Amino acid sequence: MTGSKRVRVAVVFGGRSSEHGVSCLTAREVMAVIDRDRYEVLPVGITPDGRWVEETGEWDDLAPGTLPQVRVDRPAFSWDRLRDEVDVVFPLLHGPWGEDGTIQGLLEMADVPYVGAGVLASAAAMDKPFTKTVFSAAGLPQLPYVTVLPWEWEANPGRAIDRIHALGLPVFVKPARAGSSSGVTMVNDWAYLEDAVEAARKLDPKIVVEAAAHGKREVECAVVQDLDGMPVASEVGEIVVDESASHDYYDFSAKYLDGSSQNVIPADIDPTTRERIRAYALQAFDAIGCEGLARVDFFLTDSADGGLVINEINTMPGFTPFSMFPKAWEASGLAYADLVERLLQLALKRPTGLR
Repeated sequence: MTGSKRVRVAVVFGGRSSEHGVSCLTAREVMAVIDRDRYEVLPVGITPDGRWVEETGEWDDLAPGTLPQVRVDRPAFSWDRLRDEVDVVFPLLHGPWGEDGTIQGLLEMADVPYVGAGVLASAAAMDKPFTKTVFSAAGLPQLPYVTVLPWEWEANPGRAIDRIHALGLPVFVKPARAGSSSGVTMVNDWAYLEDAVEAARKLDPKIVVEAAAHGKREVECAVVQDLDGMPVASEVGEIVVDESASHDYYDFSAKYLDGSSQNVIPADIDPTTRERIRAYALQAFDAIGCEGLARVDFFLTDSADGGLVINEINTMPGFTPFSMFPKAWEASGLAYADLVERLLQLALKRPTGLR
């Protein structure tokens, strides 16, 4: 611990991924509710090219449809300060080079407590095909999918295309390790498949192609551990995209830029399905080895068997006051500021290293 009477928390945000701006928004909102009587906050930004800087996390009013960015002209921040000056780190990074176990490994090496999942869970949850392997082993229902590794697409694309065609139309082509629907294309005509693959490969040379969920509804459940370490599931929410908006699915613009989506909490579903979702969310949390927090995403389809399938798990979900994760907990009786406090307390109680 530092000599300060207050706990010193470094809030790390920005980063090298396509979700840089979303991370900045998250950090701004989290820092606004941290109790400054108990905590001294140190904002640390990571620029899009990977430089660490002393930030403020405050931006002037942003134009509609734009996101903030870590400023490259800020003073440099040395990693050593995390070890020497900080009591706990809140790594509010989304996507690769942050949510994927990279910063978690750095903090473990430095013996610094931090909020959220550890190295293995963070890495496995970021890699969609590995997540699906874990979920399959846990017996969780999923949609059919195909993983295309870099060598296969480069050496034998015809084989990959044949495997993808077996899924049937439509399909979603995704980078294997990205979030917020970045690089995702919905393909309704095989003539556009190769373009969709190349678009995804711009973000990640490894891709995953998933069969579409017919008649789907997107529902989500948040999970947080209590102070004894027991995972608890929130109320279930549903993502509803305005039918008049020009979105075929819940893409990046619908999530963050144009206001065409809304969170409906609680979701309009029957009690049995609601409890299945909450049970599956806890099962997924445990299967991947999560700690602290997660958001688990599902599809409800129009199939005769009830049609509940798991989509993915996010170990550091969007965290603005309007994001599904905190809104689901607000609807479950845990306010935004109390949620932030819970996560910091969990991090301070948890040892680094093997556990």
